[in-house]
Amino acid sequence: MDRTKIDEEPGNREDLLKKEIAGGGSGRDSARAGTPGTRPGVRAMTTFSAADEEKQRGVRRMKLTAAGLLLLVAVIYVLAKWAGNAGAGPWTGYVAAAAEAGMVGALADWFAVTALFRHPLGIPIPHTAIIPRKKDQLGAALGGFVGENFLSETVVRQRLRAVGIGSRLGTWLSQPANADRVTAELATALRGALTVLRDSDVQAVVGEAITRRAEAQEIAPGMGKMLEKVVADGGHNRVVDLVVTRAHDWLVEHGDSVMDAVQGGAPGWTPRFVDRKIGDRVYRELLRFCAEMRDMPSHPARGALDRFLADFASDLQSDTETRTKVERLKSEVLGRGEVQDLIASAWTAVRTMIVSAADDERSELRLRVRASLLSLGARMATEPNLQEKVDSWVEDAAVHVVTTYRGEITSLITDTVASWDPEHTTRKIEAHIGRDLQFIRINGTIVGSLAGLLIYTVSRMLGA
Repeated sequence: MDRTKIDEEPGNREDLLKKEIAGGGSGRDSARAGTPGTRPGVRAMTTFSAADEEKQRGVRRMKLTAAGLLLLVAVIYVLAKWAGNAGAGPWTGYVAAAAEAGMVGALADWFAVTALFRHPLGIPIPHTAIIPRKKDQLGAALGGFVGENFLSETVVRQRLRAVGIGSRLGTWLSQPANADRVTAELATALRGALTVLRDSDVQAVVGEAITRRAEAQEIAPGMGKMLEKVVADGGHNRVVDLVVTRAHDWLVEHGDSVMDAVQGGAPGWTPRFVDRKIGDRVYRELLRFCAEMRDMPSHPARGALDRFLADFASDLQSDTETRTKVERLKSEVLGRGEVQDLIASAWTAVRTMIVSAADDERSELRLRVRASLLSLGARMATEPNLQEKVDSWVEDAAVHVVTTYRGEITSLITDTVASWDPEHTTRKIEAHIGRDLQFIRINGTIVGSLAGLLIYTVSRMLGA
């Protein structure tokens, strides 16, 4: 309602507001009739509901409580000073200091809370009466408050729960035609996503992720545990069998090469027949050694190899030097260009495979997705627990949207607030948040008292 219009009405301004609040009088009639000079937005602000009146009563009660606490510490201060002057003892100084600081804290917080809504004691101190002066800037905040009442989580959840989305979606998805449609849409979306992504970017991300993960994770202990288990289970014996068998076969086929190598390494002053004898002996010993290792599971060389592998597995787990060498070798391998190219090329292979599978209606990927959708739909249509989970997911998503975009949804309210009368805007806001703000005064009194007691105590201790 226009401030000038209120002033022109018979009687004082407060009587007119009371008539409007009660739902009667010329103020209400003029608002309904669209009296010239009346803004539509003001009508909503001048009407206080029963809930608003109850909030205002709560604010008044909290103001009395905060003021009573201030009066209490003031009385305690006076009594403590009187008792101190009367020689009651040093304890009175502590009580007086606490009470004095409590009064300071209470008065300071009273000033801060009051300055939000009006000028303290009617004095136009700068930077006071913040809400009346800044109501346009506070409109967005008030719009959010209104949004909480109309777009609240409780309301959204109740409405969605009544729909039963989980059950309905399960029934719809359990139909083969619908499952085929969803599968096709998912395949299209997948192809589109893979088309938009640049191979170079994905390859760089994949390569960095794999490299960083490999560098951050120490591999020596894991290798040691794996090797220890392999040796304990005898899993390495097949590898040993393969190696000695292939070595024996190679010696059989390349005996001349072995003897030539031995003879070529002999000194020049030895006779040739001696070199041939030594080469033949070395060849036969090597052949015998490989044959024995191949045919004798209990061969001493096999036992020595088992002990070596067991010791190496232990060193990988506990020996610092061995672990450091393995980590250095790992870093060198990862840093090689060939390894990085191999890691990067993995994305190309995966991408090609996925796109091909998405395009083929009879591919294993699409068939599995379709079967999974049909199974999920059947479960959602019959299992209450799964329906509950789906409903909760949908509700959470809806609540997230409402909460995130509440400012845009309530922008009309925010714009309307800008046209409201500053005084009535202040009353409305104070009715809703004033009670909580009074706790600042109460806390200021308590915290101030404790701080004053602490400061006085420390001062006395340092003075002593």
